[in-house]
Amino acid sequence: MIRLALPLAVAIALMAVPGLAPLGARAQDGGAEPTALRQGDGGAFLVADDVRLMPDDKLVASGNVEVIHEGRRLQAKSITYDSKTEHLSIEGPITLREGETTLVLADAAELDRDMRNGLLTGARVVLASQVQMAANTMTRVNGRYSQLYKTAVTSCRICEDGRPPIWQIRARRAIHDEEERQLYFHDAQLRVLDVPVFYLPRLRLPDPTLERATGFLFPTISNSSLLGFGVKVPYFIRIGDHRDLTLTPFVTTKTRTLEFRYRQAFANGDISIRGALSNDDLGDDDIRGYMIAEGAFDLRNDFELTFDIKVASDDSYLSQYNYYGQERLDSQIAIQRVRRDEFIRGAVTHFRSQRRRESNSTLPSLVGNAEYERRVYPGTIGGELRFSTEAHSHRRTSDLSIDGPDLDPWADGRDVTRLTVSADWLRNWTLGAGVLAEFRAGLAADSFQIAQAGITSRSSASQLTPSTAMRLRWPLMKTTTKGVTHMIEPVAQLSWVGGSNLNIPNDENTRIEFDEGNLFAVSRYSGPDRRERGFNAAYGVQWTRLAPKGWETALAFGQVVRDEPEVEPNGFPSFTRSSGLRGKFSDVLLAGQIRTPGGLTLTGRGLFDNDFEATKAEARASWESYRTELSATYIWLRNDPFEDRAEDASEWSISGSYRFARHWTADANWRYDVARDFEVTSGIGLTYTNECVSVALDASRRFTTSSTRDPTTDISLTVSLRGFSANAGESSFTRSCRN
Repeated sequence: MIRLALPLAVAIALMAVPGLAPLGARAQDGGAEPTALRQGDGGAFLVADDVRLMPDDKLVASGNVEVIHEGRRLQAKSITYDSKTEHLSIEGPITLREGETTLVLADAAELDRDMRNGLLTGARVVLASQVQMAANTMTRVNGRYSQLYKTAVTSCRICEDGRPPIWQIRARRAIHDEEERQLYFHDAQLRVLDVPVFYLPRLRLPDPTLERATGFLFPTISNSSLLGFGVKVPYFIRIGDHRDLTLTPFVTTKTRTLEFRYRQAFANGDISIRGALSNDDLGDDDIRGYMIAEGAFDLRNDFELTFDIKVASDDSYLSQYNYYGQERLDSQIAIQRVRRDEFIRGAVTHFRSQRRRESNSTLPSLVGNAEYERRVYPGTIGGELRFSTEAHSHRRTSDLSIDGPDLDPWADGRDVTRLTVSADWLRNWTLGAGVLAEFRAGLAADSFQIAQAGITSRSSASQLTPSTAMRLRWPLMKTTTKGVTHMIEPVAQLSWVGGSNLNIPNDENTRIEFDEGNLFAVSRYSGPDRRERGFNAAYGVQWTRLAPKGWETALAFGQVVRDEPEVEPNGFPSFTRSSGLRGKFSDVLLAGQIRTPGGLTLTGRGLFDNDFEATKAEARASWESYRTELSATYIWLRNDPFEDRAEDASEWSISGSYRFARHWTADANWRYDVARDFEVTSGIGLTYTNECVSVALDASRRFTTSSTRDPTTDISLTVSLRGFSANAGESSFTRSCRN
């Protein structure tokens, strides 16, 4: 018997051809230092406390043995290598790591020299630190297949307290295909707390390292007062590396529905198409359905193409099935390019209203827009020159020339086309005491063509509009001895816009919002078919406080003053009552925000008239911490018939979630109409999540009767077995074992 005790990192051959012998080794008397053995070309490396070369050509390594070979790392108590049979006899406990995703534990093993074939007893396989497979014996074939006999599989953490996992799959045999990354089960049982609840003679699941695989997804059980009791069972089809299709049968006591989703990725973009077909007892049609197609593509020369198409068989289908929450469907295809000094965009949009009180024939259903803007910086005069061109057209399907309210089904079918060309020069100066001056001068040309104008409007019109504005800003900053920074910035602007508004219909400016974004705009209309004319001034002050510990406070107010109120050519006021811009003096705009280091954010904004009564007001609060997410919104709007609001609107909306225990999360939402004193919607949910299962129970109630939906109650239950996913998810839900 030869006993080798070599210093660490001394290389000798291991698992090479028969008759291999130490190279460059020298014997020492005694010693317990580890021995390192390396195969020069085969990539094998061994470290052990003791290595012996036996007379029968067997090499025995014992004591903290570790072997590294072709990406595999084996740790064991002892290894015996027979050079004649080229087999390894391994005494455990054994730990075999393959790459970064597979861990094999065993009591003993018989493997070939490459550790690709053999038998392991008392085996346990851990995949991606999620799925555990335990078996009496396990055979490895060609380094690809692992066959486990009398196996139990789970992704739940198993503690040594005798209690079974929450769920497990028991099978007579399980095969793990490492190349295809699939798990195949024969005679499988799904057990919950060790109680059999389901049997399948054959079962296939992806291993956790596979991102996309064909197969069933977890079902959802639901109960709706409108749709009845039913279940959804999604089936995912992997068409290729860049395409997939998901089919989801949805069967209830009142509907038979097939939902679908198709996705495809391209080298320069992607598309997604989702929809459903239903045969139910809710509508007049035998087959109902919808489809929403979305996509985005990068084109040559930095252009981007996007599209978003929405269609539905009838006006109530989407709301009844909770597929889409908006009551107007907007489909659009657009192409644009955005560069530092250039903007190009063209879009065609189709609108369809699903409100019963609106007629699609008298609404602008087809809208086209084309925009171009260019910025240049002339060296002679300085500053910045902006050139822009905008073409707009909207069409109604009605051919009537009767001018009436949009709520009237016999209203007009007016079509409008507009072309606007403008040029503006902007320049900034820094005056004494740090005052910043901004000067702007511009000229705009508009041309309108109006079809089915009737007798209330001209069929064509054009105008030239000069404008100029001067703005002064005086930013002031102070830092206290405690590191608190205060910034105050008074702003004042005087502007003038020439000409007068044409006698043409107001189609683009029916809703005006007055806020911080347009307080210092030359014109606060959203479209150029209307402009604020004459002299007007705007003033305001903004104050910001920043504290070192994370507190942030901001407050701003402002007002607009005109030489004359804005009026239409017919003498009526241009702005609506609740816009805040009617009269010589606008309402006072007041806005503020507070942010705390604890995650609390408070935001408020409002318009107040001369008597300091609110015209419009909103307040928002949100709080986010490790366990809690909470948000609340309050909105108040004064009644305004010109904005289709006959009464004051006042509404609360509250939503939040609270993780009250390690694995339990509760959520709720509530929407309440204060003005009419009734609830609009409410909902509650409870979710249990750990490392191997997620159970979500949700209930919601819609109280109102809208134009497309009656009051309904919906309850759903979703159970998901976690672990068979490439995304391990939040690790904080993982349970811990008690000592």
